[in-house]
Formats: sequence, structure tokens, C-alpha cells
Amino acid sequence: MGMDEPEQETVRGQLLILFLVTFIDMIGFGIVIPFLTYLVEDLAVEGGITAIGLWVGLVMTAYPMAQFLSAPLWGSLSDRIGRRPILMVGLIGNTFCFALFGLAPTLFIAIVARFLAGFFNGNIAVARAYIGDISRPDQMASRMGLIGASFGLGFTFGPFIGGELSAPAERWMIFEGTIFDAYPYLLPCLVASTLSIVSLLLARTRLPESLPGEARVQTEKLDWGRTMKTSFTRLFTSMRAPAIGSLLLVTMLYSFGFTIMHAVFILFTQMSPDAGGLGFTEAQNGRVFAVIGLTGIVVQGGLIRPLSKRFSSRSMLPVAVVVTGVGLGAIPYASVEYAWLWLLPTSIIIASGSGIFQPTSSGLMASYARDQDRELGGVMGAMESASAFARILGPATGGFVWTLTVDGAGWLNYRSVFHLCAIIMAITMIVSLRLPSEPTSTGSK
Repeated sequence: MGMDEPEQETVRGQLLILFLVTFIDMIGFGIVIPFLTYLVEDLAVEGGITAIGLWVGLVMTAYPMAQFLSAPLWGSLSDRIGRRPILMVGLIGNTFCFALFGLAPTLFIAIVARFLAGFFNGNIAVARAYIGDISRPDQMASRMGLIGASFGLGFTFGPFIGGELSAPAERWMIFEGTIFDAYPYLLPCLVASTLSIVSLLLARTRLPESLPGEARVQTEKLDWGRTMKTSFTRLFTSMRAPAIGSLLLVTMLYSFGFTIMHAVFILFTQMSPDAGGLGFTEAQNGRVFAVIGLTGIVVQGGLIRPLSKRFSSRSMLPVAVVVTGVGLGAIPYASVEYAWLWLLPTSIIIASGSGIFQPTSSGLMASYARDQDRELGGVMGAMESASAFARILGPATGGFVWTLTVDGAGWLNYRSVFHLCAIIMAITMIVSLRLPSEPTSTGSK
């Protein structure tokens, strides 16, 4: 049965606010990407550290490691106390932790700041659960695509802002001799904190709760330790569940291969042209990621709806994986002379694959969960934990392999780590082809 006009307006308002909240949240996350390698390098030099690639991987690993530990908890808590308060906790954590990262005087403090930011941010899993609360199965893919578009939009503006506002004292006289001279990456981090405050206000005043009290999981007393144990049990139970476990494995493999690239892309673009790199600045890196984000907007905001009507999520998943793998494997073949001519289409290919994978995998997981009558928040929390676990291994693996091979010759050189990404995507594609068909139940919401 369809909804009347006031109800439709309410749902559209919810989706719009959730879009804006996740958009601003992703700006805050993406804003650090263009300068992360440079910040780590500055702190490493001050500390007498030479293995830059390895430490870049460790700093990047801190965020998903914390998410892996906390995502099942936040997902489970959202099933008990509602989605809205969990979203606000994540935004408050972002506000403080981004500022701390910009003020980090050592690599240790930088790692702590990223860890805390990841721990308090369960917004992705909770946002997906929120969409599941207010959507019918046939609406899932397109609405997940809408939120996915906010990720893409955040990744358009976030890295662009981060790149353009890095080291402001070197570019604008007004910042000379200020705190931004001593901490060259503080300004973009403060922008991220400010945007998190804006997002918090939006969630506080405009975003209603999506999970009614009668639909929540009832417990006598909230026990943090017990909740963690229950959440991890749910994760491992989900891994053993038919269809859900297989899709969790696909998600883990995909995230693993994709986030290896996250750790080494800027290492490659920053590297001297004499060594095979591109010699990019922070601003140039920000523009590359802006292209990736813009493509994500087009794919997830404009193409997912017609694609989901013509093709099933199950059939689109392996195609998305293959497209992503081709793009990742092509990255290191860019040359200084034709850097943008190569990176522009490569970035579009990568973003297209990712833009299809993210909403289709989320929509497919929600369908599996409903078909098996499982709590949506818990399943989405398990999905995010699986992805976060892969994002722990990905940057650390990328940094380690880069450190081992960057100065090598023959088959083992700076390109090897990108070849590894492509191989992992090939394995992911094979596993995704073994997923069962998605349920045909349409239910009502």
C-alpha cells in the first residue's frame, strides 16, 4: 500500500537530513586524505623515523581498527536505544578528534586522535539501518544509493578542501606567524570539526527517530562489556549465516583491496618523478580525489536507480568488483607528462566500480537480513565491522608492501602493491559469483 502525500514528505525530509548529515560527516573524514602522507612525513622526520610508508599505513589503520571494535556495539545499541542518539555521538566524537589530529605534535598523538575518531563514529552502519527502518525492500537499493551519493559528494569536497587549505602559511600572508604556521594541517581539520558541529545541529533539530520504541530490542540493563560480547557474537553468527556470511566475505575482500590503495596512492603521487612517482602537491592530490568523489555522485545519485530497476543487486556486484580492479591496477602506469590524462579516466573507472558496489552490497545485505528475519541494525553493524576489519589490514598491508618493494626492480617495484589490489579484486569477483539470488519478497513499510 502506498503512502499519502504528508507521509511521503516526511520520508523525503528524513532522507534529505540523513543525506546532509552523512555528507558533512564524510567531508570531515575525506578532508585529511590529501595531506595525511605529508603530515606523517613531517612528524616522522622530527622523530627520526625513515619508514614513511609503514607509518602512513599505521596511521590510516588506527581509524578502521577502532571502527572494527566499536561498530558492532553502536549497531547493537541503535537497535536498543534508537538510531538518532548514536548518530549524534559519532558527530560529537568527530568534532573533537579532528581538531586533536590537526594539533598532533607526534605520530603517537596522531594515531590516538584517529583511533578515537574511529571509535566514536558508528554513523555509516547506523545510517544504513535508518534507511532500512523507513524503506520497503524494493526501495532499498535506490535509497542506499542516495546515501552513497552523499559519501561521493563528501569525498568531492572533503579532499578538495583538505588539499587547498593545507599549509596556509605558505600560501597566504595572513596565516604567517600564527598557529597555522606551526601546525600546517590544523586549518582543514578545524573546518572538519566545524562541519561536524553543523551536522550535529541538523541531527539534533531536524532528524526524527526512525525506530519506534516497540520495535527496539529490550534489555534490563545496558552493560558495555556484555553488549560488546553480544555484538561480537552476532558478528561471528552473521559470518556463519547463509548468504549473509558470503556477502560479508565479499565485503571484506573488496574493502581490503580498495584500502590498500588508500595507503599507497598518495605515496605514489608524492614520490619524486625520478623514482617513478608524479611529484604531486597536497592540492593536486585533493583534486584527484575530488574527481573520484564527483564520479561517485553521478553513479550513486543518478545511475543506481535505473540500474537497480533493470539489473539485480546480485548481478551488478561482480561487475562493480571487476571495474574497480581494472582501475586500481592501472594507477601506477601514469607518467609525469600525461599524469592527468591517465589519472582522470582511471579515477572515473575506480569511482564507478565503488559507486555501484557500495549501495548494491548494502541493499543486498538488507534483503538477506529481512529474508532471514534478523535485526537490521545488528546485521549492518556486522557488515561495517567486516569492512572495518579489512580496512585495518588494507592500509597496513599497503604500507608494508610499499616499504618492501618501492626501491626494487623487475616484478617487485612500486607498482607491485597496485597489482596486489587487482589480484584481490579478481578473487573477490569469483566469490561474489557464488552469492545466492536475492530474495523476491517485497514486504511493506
